[in-house]
Amino acid sequence: MTTSATLAGLYVIADTSLIEAARLIDSVALAIAGGAHVIQYRDKAGDRESRLRQATALARLCENQRVPLIINDDPELAADVGAAGVHLGRTDPSVTKTRRRLGSRAIIGISCYNQLELALAAEAEGANYVAFGSFYSSTTKPKAVRAAPTLLRTAKRQLNIPVVAIGGITPENGAALINAGADSLAVIQGVFKQTDIRQAAYRYALLFSRP
Repeated sequence: MTTSATLAGLYVIADTSLIEAARLIDSVALAIAGGAHVIQYRDKAGDRESRLRQATALARLCENQRVPLIINDDPELAADVGAAGVHLGRTDPSVTKTRRRLGSRAIIGISCYNQLELALAAEAEGANYVAFGSFYSSTTKPKAVRAAPTLLRTAKRQLNIPVVAIGGITPENGAALINAGADSLAVIQGVFKQTDIRQAAYRYALLFSRP
């Protein structure tokens, strides 16, 4: 099972709609060099062959760098490439079914949007972490429900698993979410849409080292 330490810090989401295929591995390597602690691979449009190829290469990179690779939405792909775990949304398989497929050591994260009840149920079912958001306006998911920082405070009082914040997070507004209780900040464009990916990741990573 994962620990809070495993999921504390910068959690970057490598979304293939944002990163050119030829630059995917190098981009993720730069994010890790900048201080990313967790990598999520998200591909909503690619075919099975390309997804398998990319996820396999990322799994190799992450294993070498001792950084967990989480696969978005696809427990079968996670199993095929030996990823550390999977992140599930509202329409994905249950935690129980996914745990049977991936085993007791897999990291299973759940999107809980702005609903503490979903997070409590996910923890009871065996999830390793929960994600709330969007906390700020996000161009990745402009219609996403909004969550308030107060939700993080309540969640930290009632949950015993790490809490991830997502949605429009920048180095300027991220500290407020950490102070409210977020163990980890999930970022896409704030890292991968920047000219200097390593430096962008480093700016987020610094937030976790400040008193």
